Amino acid sequence: MPGTPSSPPFDMASRIPELAPLARESVLLYPRAGAPGVRDSSLGGPLLWPAGEPWPMCAESGHWKPLRTPTEAVGPEPVAMVPVVQLYARDVPELPFPAGTDVLQIVWCTLVHDGHGATVLPKVYWRHEETVARGAVLPRPPEPREADEEFLPRPCTVSPTRVVEYPNADLPPDLGQRLGGRFEEIEAETGLSYHELATTVQSKAGGYPGWVQEPRWPRCGCGRRMEHLLSVTATEPVDGPWFPSDGQPPGTPGAPGRDRRAAPDRPSADGIGHGMDMGDLGGVYLFVCLHCPDRPYAHRYDC
Repeated sequence: MPGTPSSPPFDMASRIPELAPLARESVLLYPRAGAPGVRDSSLGGPLLWPAGEPWPMCAESGHWKPLRTPTEAVGPEPVAMVPVVQLYARDVPELPFPAGTDVLQIVWCTLVHDGHGATVLPKVYWRHEETVARGAVLPRPPEPREADEEFLPRPCTVSPTRVVEYPNADLPPDLGQRLGGRFEEIEAETGLSYHELATTVQSKAGGYPGWVQEPRWPRCGCGRRMEHLLSVTATEPVDGPWFPSDGQPPGTPGAPGRDRRAAPDRPSADGIGHGMDMGDLGGVYLFVCLHCPDRPYAHRYDC
C-alpha cells in the first residue's frame, strides 16, 4: 500500500481565490498490482458476484479486435465481459450509492465498439454487500473468448486518497484569460503548469475528468448534464506532484525531483497501475445522472 499525500500538491484556492467555487474533491485510487479478494475494493480484481446471476456477455455483432487476424468482426457469438472496478462504500463513501447499495462494480467488453465511441463497452452495477454475501458467490467469471489486451486489467489493490482538484480543460475560457498572469507566476515558482497542478490524469472517483481532448460531457435523457463518476486511465503518476510517498510527494513545490515527465526507472514502478495501454495511453470516463432514480450512465473514451 503506497504512502499517500496528506494534502493537495498545491494550495490553489489560497493562491487564486477565484477558483475556490470550482473546487471538487476527488478520490485517487492508486492501483498497485496485487491479489485482492471479492470483499476488497480493487481494479481488475474479482467481484462479489451472485452465483445465480448470469455473467454479463457482450452480444454486439460489430465489435472487433484491432490486432486480430483476419481483422473482421469477432461476432456473432457473445463475448464475456471482464471485471474492471469494484469499490465498497467503506473505502469510497463519496460515490453516489443508490439507497440500499454499498458496492459499485464495473465490467466491460474489451473489444472495440464503433457505435459506442470506438472503444470498450462498460456496464455499471450497484449492489448490497451483505445481501450478496449471504448467498453463493461466483468463484470465477468466464474468460472472454476474444479480448483486446490493451483493455484487459491485471488485478490491483487500491489506496483511496482524498485530494482537491480544479478544472483543467473545463476551466471557463474567460476565467482562464483573466488568470493567465497568475498561472505564469505559479509555473515560474514551481516548475509546473497550472494544468499539471489542477487536475490529475489517473484512475480516480469524482473530481474532474483529466481530458486530453476537448471536454465531451454526456447528457442524460432527462436533459441534465451527467456527473463524472470515475476515470480509469492508462497513466498513473510515477513521479511529480500527484505521486504518493511516505513523506512529501516528489514534485511538490520545494521538493526535489519535481519534473514528473522524467519517469524514474526503478523496480517499484513495475507494480504501479493496471497494466492497460488503453490505445494511445487513453482513458475511459464514466458518468452518471444523479437526478434519475435508475442512475443512467454513459462513458467517454479520450486519448
